[in-house]
Amino acid sequence: MRTRATVVTVAVAGAVALSAVVVPAAQAAGGGSRHPVGALEALHTALAGKSAFTGASPAGGVPYPLDVTFGSVKVNKGRPIAAGTGGRVSVPVTFTITHGAGVDLGAEDVQLDLVLYRGASFAHPVKTLIGDYAPGCTAAGATVASCAGTIDIAPSEQLDNVDASVWKAAGYVIDWNDVDPRADDVDWSRVGYTEGDALASVQLQRSPRMTVDAAPEPVKKGKKITVTGKLARANWDTGLYGGVAAQPVKLEFRKKGSSAYSTVKTVKSSAGGGLKTTVTASVDGYYRFTFAGNATVPAVGSAGDFVDVR
Repeated sequence: MRTRATVVTVAVAGAVALSAVVVPAAQAAGGGSRHPVGALEALHTALAGKSAFTGASPAGGVPYPLDVTFGSVKVNKGRPIAAGTGGRVSVPVTFTITHGAGVDLGAEDVQLDLVLYRGASFAHPVKTLIGDYAPGCTAAGATVASCAGTIDIAPSEQLDNVDASVWKAAGYVIDWNDVDPRADDVDWSRVGYTEGDALASVQLQRSPRMTVDAAPEPVKKGKKITVTGKLARANWDTGLYGGVAAQPVKLEFRKKGSSAYSTVKTVKSSAGGGLKTTVTASVDGYYRFTFAGNATVPAVGSAGDFVDVR
C-alpha cells in the first residue's frame, strides 16, 4: 500500500503557483510504490512560491512542461459514490493519456496518478482522495495509453459529513528523467511535469439504510395495519448511522403472487428518521418503504415485510 504525503502541484505553463495538496509518494505507471515520499516534498521545497516558466527560478531551475494530456476520464463509471461508516470503498477510475513521441509512460522514472479532490481547484483543494496504488496503463497506440486504477476510501479515517458533495478529478504526470529526487542538488530543469484539472466530477454520498415492520400479523381483513420503519444514513462525523429527517418516503405494497409493487401513500420521516403510517388490511402481501434519494443520500428501499390477511 502506498503512503500519503502532503506535497504540491507544480504550475504548468505558468498557469498557477504551487499550492499544498495531498498526493501520494511517486509510483510506477504500472501500479505500486517506487519513489520515496520525500521526492515530491523536495519538489515542493525547490519550487514553493514560484510560478513555473514565468517566475524567478530557484537554484536548480524549474520543471519543463511535458507533452501530455488527459482524456475520457470516468470515475465510478459515471455514477455517484456511496460510502458507509466502516470498511473501504474502492472506486474504479479509467482515463486516457495522449502524449508526445518522446514521453515514455512505462519508464521506470515516470510517475502518474489520477486523484479526487474537493475544493476550488487542484491547486487549492480542501481535501484529496487517492488510490492505494498508481493506475496501470497500456498502449492503445503510438502516443495514446488507456489507464485504469482505483480511488480507495476509508470512510472512518478520511471522511466528514461535509465531504458529501461534488468532487473533481485531476491527473498529473512527472518524468524524473533519471534525476534522483532525494539528492541535495536536484537539477529540476531536467524534470518534466504536467497536470489536468477538473477532468470529471462525481457526487460522494452517505450510504443509507431503511427498515420496515408491518403489524399485527396475521391480521383480519378490514382491520388496520401499522407500518413503521426508519430512514438512516452514514454519519462520518460519529462513525454511526443516524436518522434522516423530513424526507418523503413511499409506502409500497406487493400482492402475494405478484412481482410488482405499487405506491400506497407517501409519508415524511420524523426528526429521528422514523416512519409510521396505517393502512387497511385487504389481501396477503408485502409492504416496503422506498426513498428516491437526494444530493447526499442515494436511493434506498427496505425489504418487503409480509402480512397474512385472514
